Amino acid sequence: MTPAGSSLPGTTRAATATTPRTHQQVFPALAEQVGHARRFVAGILAGYPAADDAVLCLSELASNSVTHSTSRHPGGTFTVRTATHDGGGVRVEVEDQGGLWRPCSSENGQHGHGLHIVSQLACAWGITGDSTTGRTVWFELECS
Repeated sequence: MTPAGSSLPGTTRAATATTPRTHQQVFPALAEQVGHARRFVAGILAGYPAADDAVLCLSELASNSVTHSTSRHPGGTFTVRTATHDGGGVRVEVEDQGGLWRPCSSENGQHGHGLHIVSQLACAWGITGDSTTGRTVWFELECS
């Protein structure tokens, strides 16, 4: 079997157009690391039309992991994954370490809107996993 996009006889370069470029980084689940996660995604998506929306959505999801999941405990982490396609499609995932999400305790109404923001900007989004094995919240932008 030859790799997609190789220049060997019988293969085509067109196969690489559908192969996403992926990146992943693990961050300590500390509030100040959300900014590092934003810069990580912004660097990967520089030049993509949906880059600003992706960074905003990522920021909301990373903040949720740091604030509400078991990742918030000492030594906890969250993982950010991106997949980009030549046509402009972008998928971003934030994986936490599960647990019951701690409810918001803000009295000023400034919390609790992250998933709503994601739902308004993304063409698709969802949550996989559970409180025991860990949870991954993902979104896609520039869907065709």
